[in-house]
Amino acid sequence: MFLGVDGGGTKTAFCLVDRSGQVVARAQAASSYYFSHGIDLVERVLKEGVDAVCTAAGLTPADVEYAFFGLPGYGEAAGDLPVLNATPRAVLGHDRYACDNDMVCGWAGSLGVLDGINVISGTGSMTYGERLGNGVRVGGWGEIFGDEGSAYWIAIRGLNAFSRMSDGRLPEGPLSEVLRRHLDLASDLDVIDVVHNRWQGDRGRIAALGRSVAEAAGLGDEAAAAILTEAGRELAQLVEVTRERLKFGPDETVPVSYSGGTFGAGTVLEAFTTGLKDRFANYELRDPLYEPVVGAALYAAKLAGTPLDRPALDALRTASESLAPGEDGR
Repeated sequence: MFLGVDGGGTKTAFCLVDRSGQVVARAQAASSYYFSHGIDLVERVLKEGVDAVCTAAGLTPADVEYAFFGLPGYGEAAGDLPVLNATPRAVLGHDRYACDNDMVCGWAGSLGVLDGINVISGTGSMTYGERLGNGVRVGGWGEIFGDEGSAYWIAIRGLNAFSRMSDGRLPEGPLSEVLRRHLDLASDLDVIDVVHNRWQGDRGRIAALGRSVAEAAGLGDEAAAAILTEAGRELAQLVEVTRERLKFGPDETVPVSYSGGTFGAGTVLEAFTTGLKDRFANYELRDPLYEPVVGAALYAAKLAGTPLDRPALDALRTASESLAPGEDGR
């Protein structure tokens, strides 16, 4: 029994996968992104989720052969690593686990733990790729000065376009009415109250406004469509730099996949696909094979030295194909 944990800026997903490729149980808990709430948050969220998924499976943490915890922010504050590395021990009661950044879950799930590059665009954004045992991360610098192409990045630009439309600095389009309705604004200036006062700049709630930008683009808003197109291009650039740093040869095929709810916007995926083609002829864009949380469980099995065999992977794939689009997000 292998436990996969995929942390994120909005939620933390848990699943148990057995050797036959069956997802035995799932659970979900709050975000484990601790930079805004303190590192103690991680243990609380992990305990809640591990207890829930084990209860759903009729098991105890001791029954888990190996676990992989993909944690947001892991590796981004060196002084926190000892605490993060030790936290799962308190939750599981044993040492059969490993920790890394949640980017590994997206890569492991989308490409089935094979060499290639995965780009994540959910609340935040980054790429992670592996080639011949070497791993490279690009992006993921946080919402204040990075995370290009992410839902947060899209939302902030959408809010900026809304403010300029309200002032008359930009022609008003469907985006204005979409945000007024979604945020229940009595006046346009109330958006300041909502985002800064009521939400206190909450990262996840702001990022969720990316869906409103996508909705407005679907209604013909040119500013919103331009934001989504730029997001796709930014994500393609992340992949290109990752390919170069992994030293893929000019004639090598480079498998590329993606994870995160932002790719549910067709304009983002289209611009991303075009951006890849414009940069390198041998990119092979693949639909994600498995959700990131399932990828975490697959990686746990690999780290345990007992990777799932082909029949188990095929069974798991059949189950994954029943997912609705966008369920593979961070």
